Amino acid sequence: MLPAGIPAVGIDLVDVDRLRASIERGGQAFLDKVYTPAEQAYCGSRKDPAPHYAARFAAKEAAMKAIGSGFGQDGVGFRDFELLKDDAGRPRLELHGAAAERARERGVRSLRVSITHTDHGAAAVVVAEA
Repeated sequence: MLPAGIPAVGIDLVDVDRLRASIERGGQAFLDKVYTPAEQAYCGSRKDPAPHYAARFAAKEAAMKAIGSGFGQDGVGFRDFELLKDDAGRPRLELHGAAAERARERGVRSLRVSITHTDHGAAAVVVAEA
């Protein structure tokens, strides 16, 4: 359980070329394992999808850290985290399945996410508030 008023923070950094290589090597199976259909549609619509995929990967990893779970722990998977945009275009995280359950168990009432990317790197910070 998170102490009331004290946030948990997760951060992650992803090398865009390394993720690009994972996508090329794993193809659609890799994308389907890691990204939701909505995330794939958004990234696939970009001129160079790799930085956008990398930013989402970083957000998923940072969120896992913020809720106190790693990939595969407690049944948590990458697609349990979905990075979308709100009506103003700001990134927002939705939790599904095991990740949502883990967050509830820890007393997380909201998640805040910030992402950034260049042609070479992508980063995300997630703050889980109790």
